Amino acid sequence: MGLGHFGGGVAAARWLARQGAVVTVTDLADEHVLAESLALLRREPIGRLRLGGHREEDFRNADLVVVNPAVRPGDPLLELARLAGARLTSEIQLFLEACPASVVGITGSNGKSTTAAMIAAILQADGRRTWLGGNIGNSLLCQLDEISPEDWAVLELSSFQLWHLGPEVPLPQVAVVTNCTPNHLNWHDSYEDYMAAKQRIVSRQRAEDLAVLNDRDAEVRRWSHLVRGRRLPLVPPDNVPPLTIPGEHNRINAACAAAAALGVGCSESSVRRGLRSFRGLPQRLEPMAVIAGRRFYSDASATTPESTVAALQSLEGPIWLLAGGSDKGCDFRPLGRAIAENARGTALFGEVRETLHGCITTWAPTADCVSTESLSEALHWCWERSGPGDAILLSPACPSGLPFTNYRQRGRLFEDLARRLVAQPNR
Repeated sequence: MGLGHFGGGVAAARWLARQGAVVTVTDLADEHVLAESLALLRREPIGRLRLGGHREEDFRNADLVVVNPAVRPGDPLLELARLAGARLTSEIQLFLEACPASVVGITGSNGKSTTAAMIAAILQADGRRTWLGGNIGNSLLCQLDEISPEDWAVLELSSFQLWHLGPEVPLPQVAVVTNCTPNHLNWHDSYEDYMAAKQRIVSRQRAEDLAVLNDRDAEVRRWSHLVRGRRLPLVPPDNVPPLTIPGEHNRINAACAAAAALGVGCSESSVRRGLRSFRGLPQRLEPMAVIAGRRFYSDASATTPESTVAALQSLEGPIWLLAGGSDKGCDFRPLGRAIAENARGTALFGEVRETLHGCITTWAPTADCVSTESLSEALHWCWERSGPGDAILLSPACPSGLPFTNYRQRGRLFEDLARRLVAQPNR
């Protein structure tokens, strides 16, 4: 239920079909929207495609329903399937149930992808065969035949994925929580419901499992009593070696990663080698180009206000910010203040542009800030007003929303638009 765009639905359909299951893929989106995902299934023995809408009979007659994490709780079709005797599961649950390797799971409102990738880099530097997947956009289901009990699997886990896990699924033996701030409140019933989903990663561990809580985060610091396993102390950020990626938030991510790695027996030298070799992830405060003296950064994966605040506080020099997208119930007031204090100018786009504009001008009534109709218009506005030495930063603070399919497509368009500026005369 829900093929999606990030690989989990494709991997689940492919893996189940190869196990001999009769697979129906059903999605509200049509063939055009799902073209890339469908192309990956073209040679797989898929039993039936239902696109552009769901049908009750598919759920009534199913033995197993694999639910895309984006499907909201309480969906009536899932209740129909459950009452008809079907087992409900998810791609990540299928993997956790079958994975022979030791598992490290990372969750949090921000920084979980980077922290997961840092942990994988340290484990590899320590000589351990390591697999990186989960919400980071890489399903490991179809690699199960290659994964051995001596390996390590590092999984980024979203609140959606954790919420959908059944009570019987084995949780990661090592759990890391980077932080927790209000997020996805258009999906969860409340902030308390969102927190409860995140807390599952530590509250349902076994006594012999390990947990890292970022005690620099005000909310996560209060979760100590929930930890069922052994809590590992956070490595002081001052003890983290120099990183190639900017920002105090990344030093805290590295401190979490180091704590988890040391907890499973990695050497301190492996921690240093792994962190020094880490070059960051695509579209996460990624230096993209220098065009006519302006430094372009793509932080397209920043879908929370806190991520954009961290990006603004990490870059030097005058910053011209592009931000906006769809609304998922976040509080933009702290972001408005951070923009007023750190950005030379801001071009806003998408559904939340007027809301964001109001939050910025509350703090700085004369701020150089504009609401635009598109990402292209926003970039043109920043380009015309910026000069050599300035930074032009895409850090949306929101999910993509229309006209984009996902944040990656939004980031690719930004990169394409920036490349076209090369042909324009220097100013």
